[in-house]
Amino acid sequence: MVDVEIRALSGQVAGGSWGTCEPSMVGMAAEQPVTAIRRATLSDADGVTRAWLRSRFAAAPAIPLPVHGDDEVRRWCAEIVLRDHRVWVAETEGLTVVGLLVLRPRWIDQLYVDPAWSGRGVGTTLLDVAKLYEDSLDLWTFQSNIGAQRFYNRHGFLEVMRTDGAGNEERSPDIRYRWTSPNLIKA
Repeated sequence: MVDVEIRALSGQVAGGSWGTCEPSMVGMAAEQPVTAIRRATLSDADGVTRAWLRSRFAAAPAIPLPVHGDDEVRRWCAEIVLRDHRVWVAETEGLTVVGLLVLRPRWIDQLYVDPAWSGRGVGTTLLDVAKLYEDSLDLWTFQSNIGAQRFYNRHGFLEVMRTDGAGNEERSPDIRYRWTSPNLIKA
């Protein structure tokens, strides 16, 4: 399949508009629009790590805090995630990573958006990229993450199962979701 790079000029992406965030938003969201969704490279390790950590810490207590320290997360991003998985990033004009999507065949392993960019269409666009590559996708989200549940339901994912969390590092109850392309022909 062909790799995708989506460029946003003047804030336009795939028929939508991200524009810039309100001046009250923190960080660069107030200053720079997202200008690209592109495949990540090994040189994106620091940006991917920063976006992942900011997202995870900002989401607490809706989701558990990471069980690994920042340095372990950096190593994991550089040595495993970016080497072994298909990763896309959303970046600003200033080349700051503000969102990330990590894919395995038929699985979304990670989808995180910097909290300053939440609600701006970044997660939806990254999810749309994932849907270009797979005819079905599964993912896990924590049962406590009501916002993620609403997001995935809104984008056509259906709940497949719930667990007590014994299978995840955080030991927190989770939900498995599945999306199936409406273009699949069922026999």
